[in-house]
Amino acid sequence: MSPRRVTLADVAKIAGVSPTTASLVLSGRGRELRISQDVEQRVLKAAAELQYRPNIVSVGLRTGTTRTIGFVSDTIATSRLAGDMIKGALEAARERGFMLFIGETEGDPELERLLLQAMHDRQVDGLILAAMYTRTIRVPKGMGAAPAVLLNALPKQRTPLPSVLPDEVGAGRRAARVLLDAGHREGIHLIGAGPGRRDVPRGGGVAAVERLIGIREVFGEAGVKVAGYHVCADWQPEYGLAATRALLEGERPRALICFNDRVALGAYQALDDFGLKVPGDVSVVSFDDHPIAAWMRPKLTTVALPHYELGRKAVDVLFAEMGRDGDDAVREGAVGEGAVREGAVREGAVREGAVREGEVHRVPMPVRLRESVAAAAP
Repeated sequence: MSPRRVTLADVAKIAGVSPTTASLVLSGRGRELRISQDVEQRVLKAAAELQYRPNIVSVGLRTGTTRTIGFVSDTIATSRLAGDMIKGALEAARERGFMLFIGETEGDPELERLLLQAMHDRQVDGLILAAMYTRTIRVPKGMGAAPAVLLNALPKQRTPLPSVLPDEVGAGRRAARVLLDAGHREGIHLIGAGPGRRDVPRGGGVAAVERLIGIREVFGEAGVKVAGYHVCADWQPEYGLAATRALLEGERPRALICFNDRVALGAYQALDDFGLKVPGDVSVVSFDDHPIAAWMRPKLTTVALPHYELGRKAVDVLFAEMGRDGDDAVREGAVGEGAVREGAVREGAVREGAVREGEVHRVPMPVRLRESVAAAAP
């Protein structure tokens, strides 16, 4: 038989006060209502001795809050790479005394609908809808029933929901500056995407386009012309290998910017096949800071996806939404049909508020300087 739960009446009895007085003290309103310090200390001591915990259901009924957040993702929960998103969200929620309910859709729209419905049935105070990789999504109709945030995703339709994204344009700028700071101005090739905004792999459009924008912006300002662009059908090692081999059959590059670390792994292999050393013959910089970046030899210089910071930022933004004075119309959810499609990301970054009402919050992507970039040869 399980032990009986300690109640507010038990605390009041030990402290020698009424349940109402005990409730006011434990809710932090004792001083406000001029309850004496002696009474307050007796109540707090009794609660500590009895290990009293408030009944969350009762508190929720009284305050209108359950102190819970729903976190619905596609594949983040079981992804080693993006698991830090959940860790960041969990810690930010816990610091505020909130619990995170986590559900994974596996990319199934019906399962997504059921999970969102389940979160609303449990009366979560807010929702985070997250994607494994940065992409555009159609906001589900059920998102408007509570304050909500899109994490690592942009809405296809007009919506008031805010988005939290990695600053991919800034990442492109940082990658280009790494090479410029090392003196590279010639023989720079891009492996993975470009030159146009439509020259990107399927499914990698938002990150590819924005990284490309940042790279071209910095090189343009420096008067540096990219020597060549090499699109990959997918950002996997075999495609990086094939693209770099094709390049090396015609010319020898001085530096490569690979659009993610898996592409860079393939590029390393191709360079080795042609007897070229990194970074002595060819410098390489990449994106994501996948675990393989630190395992490769030489270790890969890369611009890191800030998964942990993205999760924390999503909770911060959600609490700002929850704290608004709440015109319900502002949280109706998705309205209108204006599209923000991956292929339509314009030069200079996705314009915040251009086609949607929700604010876009961008989290900086830091450079991990390692061993794959050397000073340019004179």
